[in-house]
Parts: sequence; structure tokens; C-alpha cells
Amino acid sequence: MDENASGLQRRLTGRQLTMIGLGGAIGTGLFLGSSLAISQAGPATIVAYVICAGVALVIGWSLAEMVVVHPEAGAFGVIAHRYLGPWAGFVVRWTYWTIQVIAIGGEVIAAGIYVQFWWPSLPLWLPVAVFSVVVLGVNAAAVRLFGEIEYWFAMIKVVAIIVFILLGLVLVTVGLPSADATGLTNLTAHDGFLPNGMSGLFLAMVFVLFSYIGTEVVSVTAAESENPVRDIPRAARRMITRLALFYVVAIAIVLTVVPWTTTAQGGSVTESPFVTVFSAAGVPAAATVMNFVVLTAALSSANTNLYLTTRMMHSLAANGYAPRWTGRLSAAGVPRNALALSALGLALAAGVSAASESGAYLALFGVSVFGALVVWLLILATHHAFRRTRTAQGLPPSPVRLWGAPVTSGVVMLFLAAVIISTLFIEPLRPAWWAGIPFFIVVSIAYAVTSRRARSDASRTG
Repeated sequence: MDENASGLQRRLTGRQLTMIGLGGAIGTGLFLGSSLAISQAGPATIVAYVICAGVALVIGWSLAEMVVVHPEAGAFGVIAHRYLGPWAGFVVRWTYWTIQVIAIGGEVIAAGIYVQFWWPSLPLWLPVAVFSVVVLGVNAAAVRLFGEIEYWFAMIKVVAIIVFILLGLVLVTVGLPSADATGLTNLTAHDGFLPNGMSGLFLAMVFVLFSYIGTEVVSVTAAESENPVRDIPRAARRMITRLALFYVVAIAIVLTVVPWTTTAQGGSVTESPFVTVFSAAGVPAAATVMNFVVLTAALSSANTNLYLTTRMMHSLAANGYAPRWTGRLSAAGVPRNALALSALGLALAAGVSAASESGAYLALFGVSVFGALVVWLLILATHHAFRRTRTAQGLPPSPVRLWGAPVTSGVVMLFLAAVIISTLFIEPLRPAWWAGIPFFIVVSIAYAVTSRRARSDASRTG
């Protein structure tokens, strides 16, 4: 089947789905934001990545279970509409659209920061503007071309992480001509493995969770997958297991090779800790190559996030929750009007980077992470309703089942709620509450107005 009820074309292959999922998740959260987590937990950041990998696995598996049954445009937003009601469907999709629009801005700002590694005097807004044009052009192309470009974008960073891990293991065990073997002493030096105690470990969770945001992209591709029932579960399994392995081992290498006090950079965001590792080890050529890789990673993540926001906007338009013109498709099957509206994040990034270079990344990070955690909570709530409703109606279970649910999903929901509360105690993220609560109030009011208008239109046409 080439097209589905939404008009989107089923052109994405299984191999593209897996790499798109990795491309959406492996971005600044790992390559740049990991320094923020390290500044809170030190070497214990490794434990935080292991725990959060389990959280991502539960969310990814619950999504796969639902999307296999409902491979529709809008993914978990449409499913929330079906099982939690129209308010939930409206809020989930608009919230996800908003946070991903902001995330796009964060990724292109990070890409600009990486360029300053080579040209420190270059104004940040200039590379941000250039990269924005690039990702817009890729997303305006047909979906198969987008999938192929993103496949190779993601392949670059996956190969780079593997090479980084292998080179790091050599540096830890036998050393390099320019640097002696580091051993494992950096994991316990400088106030020990847990320098800031359990509170530091827990506060690091919010930054680590941000590294896994983007794992939802596989479910959003369901409406454009050639064979969603076969490919979505397979892509979700491969993506999450590879992601967890890459993240945990890569962060362990970073913390083993260089003292965490160096990698943390005082909690600031000026260069990737992956680049810091090779610079500190006296391998400048490798640092330059790694900086190119993390630049590619940021652009790949921005590219995928723009795809996500465009499809979410298209889904909202299909339900009458967004302007009708945003649902129109080009001859190539791309919702280009929705793409234009979703590009607001790129304009925001250029504006923020021009006004405040030093705080640009953290400002966008704080707002987006609050909404992302709320969306994850609503996804798990939808999964509970999905299981309960299908059992009550005597429907067969999904061919993909989340192990241990509802216990596993319930534990993750409690964990996510606790992490949201912890952002109150992280100074740079505290403003996210001031923006997050009013945002959900505004979205709820918008839903009330939109639904009332839709009922009025229906009564007149009826």
C-alpha cells in the first residue's frame, strides 16, 4: 500500500526506521548535555544512564505495543485521543510539537557551538542560520529521500561512537603514543565515585533523560512505514538496545579517560565532553574529527525533530485542532505548510543565539525537558488505558507486549514524576516550571475553544 488514510506515503523501509530512531535520539543530549549530568553526579553518571535506559525501554516498548495496533498518522497523539479522550490527544500533540520545535532550536544552537571549536570568534547566529536552511531543505524533499539522508546522517554518528569506544578502551588499557594508559583511577579519584551523594545522582537524571528523548520517533514514522506491523517493533527493539549500549559504554569511557571535574566544565556548555577527552589525551586530530561527528549528530537530530513536528502538525490539522492549511500535502506527499510552521523553532534559535550566546542552550533545554517528561507520563497513561479498554472489550492483545506491565510502566511513571519535581532544585531549569504550568493552562483553554467551535460547525452542517 503506497498511501494511507492520511494521504502520507508509505516509503520508509525497516533499515531507515532504525537509523531514524537513533538519529532522533543521539544528539546534543549525549554529546553536549552529558557534561551537565556529569557536573551533578560525577562518575556515578554511568549509573544514571543505566537507569534511564530502562525508562526509555519501557516507554519505547509501550509505544510499539500500541502503534502496531494503530499505525496511524500522529502516532501516540492519536492513540491518546482514542483511549484517554480528545483533551489528552490535543494536549499531547500540541505539547510534543512545542517541545520538539524548541528542541530543533537547541540542536542547531549546539551545532553552532561546535563550529566555534574551529572558529571561536565566529558569531553564533551565523552557523545557526545556515544550518536552519539546510535542515529545511532536506525536510521539504520526498519522505524516501529524507529517510535515506537521515540514514547516512545517523550512520556517521553510530560509527563514530563505536570508533570512540574502541579508541577509548585502548587509551584506558594500554595507552597511546601520545598518552599513557589511564586505568580506572578517574572513576574513584576527586571525591570518589559518588562525589555529590545520592542527591547529585538524582539531579543528574533530568539531564540524562534528555539524552533519551527522541526514542518516540519510531512510533511517529508508523504512518509512512512500508510495513509497520513488522518494522515498528523491530526498529524499536534495535534502536533502544543499541542506544543504551552506546550511551552507557561511551559515558563510561569519557569518565574513565578524563577526570570528571574536567569533563563537567563547571556545569557550562562550551564544547562536547567527547572532544574534551581527546584534547586532554593529546590527540588533537581525533578531537577535530570528533567535533565534526558531534556537529553531524546535532544536525541529524534537528533534521529528525523537524520531521516529527511536521507530522504532528499534520495530524492535528486532520482532527481539526490546527489550521486546515497545515494539513495539505505537496505532490511529493510532504506536509510543507506544516513544515513551514514547525520551522518556528529555527527562527527562535537564531533569535536566542543572537541575543544571548552563553545561556541559549540552557534556556531552550529547560523549557523543552519539562514538556517532554509530561508527554512521557501521558504516553504511559495511554498505555494503561489501551490495555484496560482492549481487555474490557474482549479484543485480542497486541502482538507486541510490554513485559511486566502495568507494574513496570507504573514504576516508570512514579520515577518521571519525581524527576519533574527535582527540576525545582536545579537553578537553570527552575524557570521551566514558570513556563510549563502556564503553557498547559493555555493549551487546555485552546482545546476548549477549538472543540466548542468544532461542535458548532458540526451542528450547522448537520
